[in-house]
Amino acid sequence: MLLSDFDYDLPEELIAQTPVEPRNASRLMVLDPLKKTIEHRHFYDLKEYIEPGDTLIFNDTRVMPARLIGHRKSGGKVEVFLLTRKTGDMWETLVKPGKKAPVGEIIKFSDELYCEVKGHTDFGGRIVEFHYDGIFQEILDRLGETPLPPYIHEKLKDSERYQTVYNREEGSAAAPTAGLHFTKEQMQELREMGVNLGFVTLHVGLGTFRPVSVDNIEEHVMHKEHYHISAETAKLVMDTKAAGHRVIAVGTTSIRTLESAATDVGQIAEKEDWTGIYIYPGYKWKIVDAMITNFHLPKSTLIMLVSAFAGRHFILDSYKKAVEDRYRFFSFGDAMFIKNKQSDEELAKEVKELETDE
Repeated sequence: MLLSDFDYDLPEELIAQTPVEPRNASRLMVLDPLKKTIEHRHFYDLKEYIEPGDTLIFNDTRVMPARLIGHRKSGGKVEVFLLTRKTGDMWETLVKPGKKAPVGEIIKFSDELYCEVKGHTDFGGRIVEFHYDGIFQEILDRLGETPLPPYIHEKLKDSERYQTVYNREEGSAAAPTAGLHFTKEQMQELREMGVNLGFVTLHVGLGTFRPVSVDNIEEHVMHKEHYHISAETAKLVMDTKAAGHRVIAVGTTSIRTLESAATDVGQIAEKEDWTGIYIYPGYKWKIVDAMITNFHLPKSTLIMLVSAFAGRHFILDSYKKAVEDRYRFFSFGDAMFIKNKQSDEELAKEVKELETDE
């Protein structure tokens, strides 16, 4: 399968620069891959498509103030972007400019915090060790900036607007953006309807937003991210499936967590691990029955993931319609609810077509 198979034209002015208010006032495109239907609603209408007994699974990670600005001994400015804590005070990071950060370089952020470059990563980043006077998290909260994606150029007035209302486990370098649409009131309304709400944790890192740089998408390697599923959430998922109701994943990170933890026969239990799962057309789904997601970048692993669920042709047709109807794209953009999975026969047919074209 070729990277160009997952491309589409997007006018730059449709890339959302600021969030809408209130959160759930964003538009919602509702897709039925089996019937090939598209509905245009708003996110506050979501309850009309969720039934009592269904379970929504949210990723409760919180975005770290992961961007630090420091200086080398020579005085040169350096940006250090925290990705993943390895052990102790050792972190995987992205450093700009990387050429100015050889092994042994000291980068100072303040009188109470500096780091030393200890090594290179396999993705062009740096392993650094932090040294500090005090409590690291408190220092990071003071000195660090909440990172926004590079395609967002507007200054965010309230950094909490890039956090979900249900966040509780700090550790992400980016937000699980499908969840940004939910308000606390909407979640409570769903509970009162008899909808179950469950939570997993996946700390979003390079794996989620790393660009695909190979023409043959099957050669792409995902960067690993840490996740945890509690016994309570695992039981909720299994009980929902047993009762014949849907497990609806909120966002691609929740999808990847559930599918990573599942066995080949669709069983899931409490688990904490690292995942490098890569979902593209041909993937055999185990847990997820429906999904809520944003509109994703062209040629990204995320548009491949939704194509593996709803069918590439239908997804690309839907994106074309979204462009025509002036939907807002990416992190602060509008949402999509995919009610069900495309038939296995249709998905298999598309994969065969892609392999033949290649």
